[in-house]
Amino acid sequence: MKNQTRVTILLLVVLAAFAIAASTGSSNRIGVCIRNCAQCKKMFGAYFEGQLCADTCVKFKGKLIPDCEDASSIAPFITKIDDE
Repeated sequence: MKNQTRVTILLLVVLAAFAIAASTGSSNRIGVCIRNCAQCKKMFGAYFEGQLCADTCVKFKGKLIPDCEDASSIAPFITKIDDE
């Protein structure tokens, strides 16, 4: 009985470690995504929707990381400024 309890506890510890590692990886991706949004905002200024970019990072948990040099990855966040 004691061995079964030890195995169960060990299994729970291993599962908890995997859960922590998975959540840390996700937050790292979100952080990279948001930093890239900030970098693009600095590069493109008023032409880049930084808040929309950051919101997208959070919504998709960092799976769609914008690259300021890749037009297709930042296209949804580029806006045309109207001349008045």
